[in-house]
Amino acid sequence: MRDGATLVDLRPTEYRWKFGEIPGAVPVSRHVLEWRLDVTSPWHIKELRPDDLDQEIILVCNEGYTSSLAAHQVMCQLGLTRVRDLVGGFAAWHAAGFPVLSRL
Repeated sequence: MRDGATLVDLRPTEYRWKFGEIPGAVPVSRHVLEWRLDVTSPWHIKELRPDDLDQEIILVCNEGYTSSLAAHQVMCQLGLTRVRDLVGGFAAWHAAGFPVLSRL
């Protein structure tokens, strides 16, 4: 993220409220991910650069499974070239002691 990557949190709202959020992550529900990551669309998330298919996007879910599949799908469907996922997801992030914002 320090180098300009956009971190997208796919976890449901309830998970983010209960377990916390990664600072700087952009919440996007999985069911609208392709729509919100389409850099050719005027409705993409504001953190993305229009028409830049090479920008780095990192997806995170709770344990790393959903984000892994989603990364593959958005690269194939949208032509994005640098979509990654966080291995182990939010659970691994939290277990490693990285910062988490709590809603409580």
